[in-house]
Amino acid sequence: MISVNKKSQLLVKDLIENHNYYRVNVEKGHNQCTIIDAGVNALGNMESGRVISEICLGGLGRVHILNTLQNNEWPLTVHVNTNDPVIACLGSQYAGWSLSSKEENSKFNALGSGPARALALKEPLFDDIKYSDKSDKTCIVMEVDSYPPNDIIEKIANDCKVDAKNLTIIITPTSSIAGNIQVVSRVLEVALHKAHELKFPMSEIIEGFGSSPIPPTSPDFLTAMGRTNDAIIFAGITQLLVKTTDDQAEELCHKMPSSTSKDYGKPFANIFKDYEYDFFKIDANLFSPSKVIISNMATGNTFVSGKIDNDLMKKSFGL
Repeated sequence: MISVNKKSQLLVKDLIENHNYYRVNVEKGHNQCTIIDAGVNALGNMESGRVISEICLGGLGRVHILNTLQNNEWPLTVHVNTNDPVIACLGSQYAGWSLSSKEENSKFNALGSGPARALALKEPLFDDIKYSDKSDKTCIVMEVDSYPPNDIIEKIANDCKVDAKNLTIIITPTSSIAGNIQVVSRVLEVALHKAHELKFPMSEIIEGFGSSPIPPTSPDFLTAMGRTNDAIIFAGITQLLVKTTDDQAEELCHKMPSSTSKDYGKPFANIFKDYEYDFFKIDANLFSPSKVIISNMATGNTFVSGKIDNDLMKKSFGL
């Protein structure tokens, strides 16, 4: 079985050894863990965001930043591909590990993503995809704007069964350059998560590709969060190679795009406000790419559904 922890360690090492190039800060934290700050006090850059995105994918995917004419309204684009999309996206990249501090006066809450999840196995998802990992070193990525308190560091190390000195925690605030990149690099992951929620057989997904515009950053958290979500919801494209029946491929294609959601039609920040900032009130079908292409390797047929909505993208981006 492929190890997302071992595959990603070279990327973590590169980020640490070349921290000046990536404009990240590397520090020792509680119990000698390593903390990589990619946007709290450090500036970070697009390249650090790209590498962190590949770490999130467990070293099983490639992330490229390109200027492309695919969308002439906003050419700066992130492209993601992996030949092991289920393990890379669901077994590593998905931000599914809920972490909340129990320290007095601490309000720290985060969703952990990256290879550490495959060691801790705190989510039922791992039973569904039949994946687990073993490693004495691990890394977790958290989309937060503060350093984790000591009890969170201890919990991660204990749950992953690693010595804290072998734990690396990467912090990428949504409003940072690196955080911006690592969120929109989830354009393929949201498609895999949607396919899982639709109960499509994970074993029939062979390869995956995704692209999304990279939105302008904003120092305001809600604006930044809205833009990164909208980049995928209004202009993200995903293509999956599957081996299944045409009926299943076509059904998946037509059920997947973000436009199938009852909440589709206005910027995410507005929707969030309408629901009184309660994330869980938002229709889960919204978190999907705008356009989906499903190519069935078993028959040679391809199905396409959804569309790019440049007007809503531009409204979200403040153009």
